[in-house]
Amino acid sequence: MKPTVRNFVIVGLTSEGKRFRPSDWAERLCGIMSQFGSDHKMRYSPYVQPGPDENGAKTVRVDARLYDIEPLAYHFLLNFAKDNDLQLRFPDEETPPSDDEDGPENARKEKGSP
Repeated sequence: MKPTVRNFVIVGLTSEGKRFRPSDWAERLCGIMSQFGSDHKMRYSPYVQPGPDENGAKTVRVDARLYDIEPLAYHFLLNFAKDNDLQLRFPDEETPPSDDEDGPENARKEKGSP
């Protein structure tokens, strides 16, 4: 059975609200999923994109379609957030998932979430 796979955003803040370092972590993380185009310039994957959130914190947006192309990369990014105690957001959902199960469903709730 295929696990539940969702779009998610890794926020460069720990569960305690501290900024994650180094300051270019999002670009580095997206860089491992990038490729070089015919113009010899690096291009981020359309499935893994860096950017700021509404408060200016660094983020990495992960498209759920990455799972269909490379499930190990999807799980690597999810586990990176968990291993570094980073906040995860699920923009397609009103409430974060529960912490009761393994896999993508077992993502950390944002601090202050119900």
